[in-house]
Amino acid sequence: MIKLGEKQILQVVKKVDFGVYLAENQETAETDRVLLPKKQVPADAEIGSEVSAFIYRDSDDRLIATTTTPKIMLGQVAMLHVKEVGKIGAFMDWGLEKDVLLPFREQTRKVRAGEDVLCALYIDKSDRLAVTMNVYEFLRTDSPYVKDDKARGTVYEMSKNFGAFVAVDDIYSGLIPVKELTSKVQIGDDVTVRVTGIKEDGKLDLSLRDKAYLQLDTDGEIILKYMDEHDGVIPFTDKADPQIIKDNMQMSKNQFKRAIGHLMKDGKVKILTDSIERI
Repeated sequence: MIKLGEKQILQVVKKVDFGVYLAENQETAETDRVLLPKKQVPADAEIGSEVSAFIYRDSDDRLIATTTTPKIMLGQVAMLHVKEVGKIGAFMDWGLEKDVLLPFREQTRKVRAGEDVLCALYIDKSDRLAVTMNVYEFLRTDSPYVKDDKARGTVYEMSKNFGAFVAVDDIYSGLIPVKELTSKVQIGDDVTVRVTGIKEDGKLDLSLRDKAYLQLDTDGEIILKYMDEHDGVIPFTDKADPQIIKDNMQMSKNQFKRAIGHLMKDGKVKILTDSIERI
């Protein structure tokens, strides 16, 4: 059986001037054969030869084979380059002559020509290959990560209720909960995360923060840098509204208070009535 969107081993069952026809075996009906264009045919191919071929559709919507391995196959997730945006969606470079479509309805945000976008390959209702930015159901849950491991990933969805959904290594399913969103992230951002736990189903719980004792030093450096850029002064204290602290420092109020306390203990800052000054 010819499998759309997959690479499979097929036999050469017929040779023609413009290529060869591939099928499962010599007895396969002509309607279940697929053309491998002449320029793709291996030099030593003969009737009965086996060929590893990827199956997709050409510009006339006919099944066609290629020996080129695309950047993404059915059910896989990969970063693809936006070549252009047309009337029905964006056309993505997946390594084959004919670009693959990212329909507007499958975009979680508007994409622009020239950028790279995380996508999954699927078969649409018209039996055509297309890609989607809704990659949640395509991500794997068998990651090798354990608690406190560091990793990188791509933010592919944002939720006010749940947080930032992340494709770790662009392969594995992870979530940064709302309470762990200490800095502003958006769809498409590449983030460095720490694994805080693994759910029973294999999905990863993530944080943008280091473990508390390591984060103290990091947060302290952020605060001191801010003060260096603002004449040595923070125009609010650790009693300020949490949103003011988050907007200016990209950290929670508790993080800020812990870091300020650590800096005070080291004799680097002092708290005044309405501000904090560097010593």
